[in-house]
Amino acid sequence: MTRCLVFDLDGTLVDSVPDLAACLNRVLQARAHAPLTLDEVAAMVGDGVAVLLQRGFAARGTVPDGRAADEFTADYEAHVADATRPYPGIAGLLAAARAQGWRMAVCTNKPEALARAVLRATGLDGYFAAVGGGDSFPARKPDPAHMLATLAAAGATPARALMLGDHRNDVLAAHGAGMRCIFAAWGYGQPGAGADAAAIAETAAAVLPLAEALLPV
Repeated sequence: MTRCLVFDLDGTLVDSVPDLAACLNRVLQARAHAPLTLDEVAAMVGDGVAVLLQRGFAARGTVPDGRAADEFTADYEAHVADATRPYPGIAGLLAAARAQGWRMAVCTNKPEALARAVLRATGLDGYFAAVGGGDSFPARKPDPAHMLATLAAAGATPARALMLGDHRNDVLAAHGAGMRCIFAAWGYGQPGAGADAAAIAETAAAVLPLAEALLPV
């Protein structure tokens, strides 16, 4: 069966924190709360919109009200790629992986519609056989069921797949699904998040050689 590379989105394929922070701060400032820094928001990313809002409001000593999620989503839809860009080398990695016959998929806790919007806006959408968002299936990372459902949608199996991600959730979901994970060291991962990964990639250019070593043809 064809080999498959599964990618996380935020912090792995794209640097999206500038837009996520801008939208979160607009929601906070509309409620007279002080804005958060990019570093603060980067540490909050990885578990979906609802958790991002919970963490952002908690940093200001409060909780999101009933309108916050809808306001954030509408704002983010309008500004999904104002400043979001693929990380250096990502476009080359995807092109090279496709040329070498890898099938590719995205497994992200971002809602699927927003994930697809980011991929379209950054010119990355044509590479992926499936996009498993945080609302695509009943489970989401770190639950391995999210990974398994994404693989199934891509026509792949865990035995012939690898995960590339920057978050502890990526490592846990991959291991639970019976596959190995390459940790993306350039992303938003917290210290030690990649300790249990099969390999650590310092740059996008390092990913394919590691993938070929871990999962030969």
